[in-house]
Amino acid sequence: MIWKPNTTVAAIIEQDGRFLMVEENTADGVRINQPAGHLDEGETILQGVTRETLEETSYDFTPTELLGIYHWQRPAKDITYLRFAFVGKLGAHHPERELDDGIIRAVWMSLDDLRASQSIHRSPQVLKCVEDYLAGQRFPLAVLTHL
Repeated sequence: MIWKPNTTVAAIIEQDGRFLMVEENTADGVRINQPAGHLDEGETILQGVTRETLEETSYDFTPTELLGIYHWQRPAKDITYLRFAFVGKLGAHHPERELDDGIIRAVWMSLDDLRASQSIHRSPQVLKCVEDYLAGQRFPLAVLTHL
């Protein structure tokens, strides 16, 4: 058997010093995460982050830059994640849309809020992505190639 990591995508969205996050029900209880999820078969990485953001927040999202690629092995489980995190533009809000299964709500949080809630983050990637964003880390989307 060949080992394969789980490929996920995430949107890092900031407005006026606050970040668009989601509260979600998980097997470990309520957790905070960026709009994020698994890449679906047949979609590009950019299509995946756009879809996940809409499903989890009811907002359109257009990725403009790659924030980074994050590797995380979940402790006590045999699961490894490769997260492609994107910065971009928030578009129209569609409040009539139901949020994805498990998503309680979308919420805007400051850096201080995120640091204070670190114990209930979905993974250490949550705060690391925000810190990298605030440090100005960005890569052009041209680094991604879909064949």
